[in-house]
Amino acid sequence: MKNRNIVKKFLALVLGASLALSLAACGGGSEPAADDTPATDGDVVATDAPEETPAAGATYKVGICNYVDDASLNQIVENIQAQLTAIGQERGVNFEVSYDNCNADAAVLNQIISNFIADDVDLMVGVATPVAMAMQAATEENGIPVVFSAVSDPVGAELVDSVEVPGGNITGTSDYLNTNAVMNLIFAADPDADKIGFLYDLGQDSSTTAIADAKKFLDDKGVEYVERNGSTVADIMLAADALVADGVDAIFTPSDNSIMTAELSIYETLAEAGIPHYTGADSFALNGAFLGFGVDYANLGVETANMVAKILVDGADPATTPVMTFDNGTATINTETCAALGFDLETVQTAFEPFCTKVQLITTAEEFGDIAG
Repeated sequence: MKNRNIVKKFLALVLGASLALSLAACGGGSEPAADDTPATDGDVVATDAPEETPAAGATYKVGICNYVDDASLNQIVENIQAQLTAIGQERGVNFEVSYDNCNADAAVLNQIISNFIADDVDLMVGVATPVAMAMQAATEENGIPVVFSAVSDPVGAELVDSVEVPGGNITGTSDYLNTNAVMNLIFAADPDADKIGFLYDLGQDSSTTAIADAKKFLDDKGVEYVERNGSTVADIMLAADALVADGVDAIFTPSDNSIMTAELSIYETLAEAGIPHYTGADSFALNGAFLGFGVDYANLGVETANMVAKILVDGADPATTPVMTFDNGTATINTETCAALGFDLETVQTAFEPFCTKVQLITTAEEFGDIAG
């Protein structure tokens, strides 16, 4: 009998110790979820998987590099930073962000990335295709996760294997442009247009697919087109003058960062010549182009930040995190340029409505403020 009591006491001690360890593993002060209640943040669920939720107060170092100083890309960066701050407050973690802008200089870009690596960042964010490609090349060996933003054709740029399954240490958000939608807007405003100009930078990967799609659209329609190119503001101004001399009825530019930086220098020339400039981002319209068509770049920044948090905080694998694409249905009209071209705003809006999900109005400025409409 005495031996049985000893055994009982021993088992009680073992069970008590096990219970204490179990409670300690649950964080001490957290109440377990009810049996029929799904687990939420703060609850611990038995699993064979590695730890899923970081400790409160964890710090993640994020390096963000912007390709060039323009309204759309700046808007993305501002919204990434704001959203990371909001997520950090909500999740009880800290994002330590280092930001830089290479201003389209490859040597500066490579130095910025080297600095991020030396600073031992946990993740890099590349805004625009050239930055994303440089980050991808620099992280092949070290495996630092990369999230890109505003990459129009991530598959064509060979950043990912596919949109659905990127397959490497990189994923992100795309501002893919529905080129046919822009072409439809051109002919909705001017059904008799018979000569279209293309204005873009041959060195911009974001333009390659869009220009090819535009050519096919016009070839199928039997409409003539002429191409003019430039990479610097001076070159682009000359290219715009050439398109005026070519007598084009409208000009198309994809989401091309080089042309974006020059828009403030060319929009008056085009408007005075009566040539509407149709472009692949609302920032062009902000800077004077007649129309910008594409994604909401503020939302693009927010979703990029959400993806950063998903990878760093929730442990998502970039290789299996799909690239995010967006509805390209928003047409942004510059009302001042519309008037300068002699268009009736109400008539234009009515003509555009069947070809886009939303029409918004804007006036010329250098940076985004409130958008009317």
